[in-house]
Order: sequence, then C-alpha cells, then structure tokens
Amino acid sequence: MVRTVQTATTGRRPLLLAGAAIGGLQVASPFIIKARGETPVKIGFIDPITGSLSALAVSEVEGARWTTEQINKAGGILGRQVELLVEDSANDTGTGVQKAHKLIERDNVDVIMGDVNSGIAYAIMGVTSAKGIFHIVPGGHTDPITGTDCKWNTYRTCNTTAMDASAITGELVKRFGKRWFFITPDYAYGHTLQENFVKNLKAMGGEYDGDMLPIANSDFSATLIKAKAYKPNVLLNNMGGTAQINCMKQFVQFGMSKEMTLGGALYEIESVKSVPKEAQAGWWCQEWWWQQPNVPAVKTFVDAISPAIGKKPSARHWMAYVSLHAVRLAAEKAKSLDGLKMAHALGDLELPPEVSLMSGNIRYRAGDHQLMSNIFVGEIHPPEGDPDALFKIQATVTGEQAAGTVESTGCKMVYPS
Repeated sequence: MVRTVQTATTGRRPLLLAGAAIGGLQVASPFIIKARGETPVKIGFIDPITGSLSALAVSEVEGARWTTEQINKAGGILGRQVELLVEDSANDTGTGVQKAHKLIERDNVDVIMGDVNSGIAYAIMGVTSAKGIFHIVPGGHTDPITGTDCKWNTYRTCNTTAMDASAITGELVKRFGKRWFFITPDYAYGHTLQENFVKNLKAMGGEYDGDMLPIANSDFSATLIKAKAYKPNVLLNNMGGTAQINCMKQFVQFGMSKEMTLGGALYEIESVKSVPKEAQAGWWCQEWWWQQPNVPAVKTFVDAISPAIGKKPSARHWMAYVSLHAVRLAAEKAKSLDGLKMAHALGDLELPPEVSLMSGNIRYRAGDHQLMSNIFVGEIHPPEGDPDALFKIQATVTGEQAAGTVESTGCKMVYPS
C-alpha cells in the first residue's frame, strides 16, 4: 500500500495559480477563513503506481504533488490547505475499488481522482456516485465514463477514445493508406479505442486485422509475425505502458520499421523515451504538449515544474495539474466542497489559460462532463536538441471537433433532485 500526504505551508505569492477569489475572500472574511483553515481539504488520488501502467501513473502523481504544493502556496482551496492522499490501485480493479472505499469511509476525503486504468476508473465511479463524492478522472479514456454511463458527480480531463481516434484516423489514411493492423489491449480502454478506429476506418473504405492481448502482455512475437504477413500500411500499437514498450522493441527486432508505418491514438512520452530510436517514430496524438510557442502560460508552467520533476512535463503531468485546479475552481464558484454544488459549478466553466495551458475555450462540457481540450496530432521522432523534444505538432484538433455532440456520446446527465 502506498499512502502519501502532501502538504505545504501557507506562503503567499503571485501567480502561478492563485485565484483572485481566494485573496478577496480572505480579506472579506478573515475570521471565517482562519477557522476553515484548520481543517484541510482532502483529495484522494488513486493510480496504478505498480504494474504495467506505473510509468504513466507516476507522472500523474508527480504532477499532482507539485500542483498541490503550488495551490497551497497560493492559499489553498477556500482558504484551506490541501492534503493529497495517494493510493496504489496496483492495476487491479478490486484493489482500486477497495482504496476508494478506504479514502471515502476512513480518510473522509472531499474529492476522489483516478485511475489511469480505464476499467478501474469506471469501477471507482460506482463507489463515488453512490457516496455523492466529487470525482475527476485525470487519465482513464474509455468512452462510457462520460458517455453511456456518465454520472453527475464525475468529470474527465483526458480525451475519450472516440476523440483520439477521430483526431488521427484521417491523417493516417491520407498519408499512409487504408490497410491497418491493430495490436490492442483486451480491457475497457482497448475495446472502445479499437471500435472507434474501426468505425472511422470503414467509413473511409479501409480494411483491418489485428489481435487483442492482455494489458500486461510481454511477448508479441506471434502477433508481429501475423502483422508482417498481413502487410498493412499502418501498424496501430494501442497497448500502453510497459506492454507498448515491449511491443515496440520487438517490432524493431523483427525488422519491421521499414515495412510499415507506426501509428495510433497515444504514444506517451514516458513510453517513447524507453524504446530504440527506430521505434521513436510514427503518427500519433498528444493530449497536451510542452512546446506550444503561442501560449505564454505554457512556458511559465514548464519553467516552473521542470526543475522539480527533472524533465519537461508530459501530458500525464498536465492531466493531474488541470484536474486539481478544476477542483479549486469548482469549489470557488460553488463556495463549497459539497459534491453536488461543485458538479453544477464546473459544467461549462471556461478554464483560464494558466490552468488549461492551451489556446481556445477550454472547458468541461456541462452535458457530459468531458473536457473539451485541444488534441495535437503529429509525428514522434528521436530527440532534437532537447532530450524531451520528441514530437512535432502537425495539426491541432479542437475538442468539439473530435468529440461531436453530447447526444452522440450517449450521455444523459441526471442530477439528484
């Protein structure tokens, strides 16, 4: 079991992320805030710190710890310091659910966040909705979370699989062709991702083959032999974490890098850094990227967090950062930590640029609680200059363009009366 409490003293400084509302509230009601300040805001953070998705989870936790420290330095949430309680789901659904119960029933958290594993995030939703606890999913992508099984108390920061597939499919078909081979993890995320890819590919007249494999699969030889024989234009490696890394390494060992293009929805920087340069290739989505020259708030953020984590932040750091600030903004607007009031407050609330860290009207859509963030489509490559410069943006797709309408997601949001 991993349990970490992150606190910081209440120093005041301008920026990065202070809210003017907090400062004004402290001046207007100093005695009330002093009393509140004695009780911390508790946020439970559940992620697979061990297991095949651990590298992604560790980045999320790094981002959450750093953001918690910055929020506390700026005055906390509603004048109260924040405690971050981190629990390891161990990439296991039963464990994740158990940790959610523990955080809510024993630790009395005000908010739950998690999980990287979509299946675990989906299962935790059942606990948080029954308990009426405000829940943000920073990085679990399967569509029903903000689709057919959307819940009034749950918001999501990362994209849906439908959004990622929609953003990248046309680019792959246009550049490389319509014959695809999928290597996909056999759990919630993989199922919805491949379904969305197939729907888009068929609409463009394409064809496909592929295998679904265990989430922690390590030997891809049989599947890669099958892919080689199929002779696809594009090999879509939809695995994640160590499984994706192992698959990429074996892809290079099989000499396939000159025979087909790599591509897919997500090739996360944590994984790109762990493969041979021949596998640092292909066309993918990044859900956030640190090189956005026309968004000044991005440089401010990158310059502030990089020394603390020893590298440039990834999309996983960003997901945790945005999620924690969403809690702060929702609480400020609601003037409360009540789950129902916060859920109403966050819907369609435009995030300020120093929180969204991208251009445009970035908000959690009220109809399905999905963040409408930009998706960056481009090319992975070996480092150029900076060791973290591994991706080149070729197109930016807005969240609204990729997500479609609320009605198309199947979400029918129902709030308690």
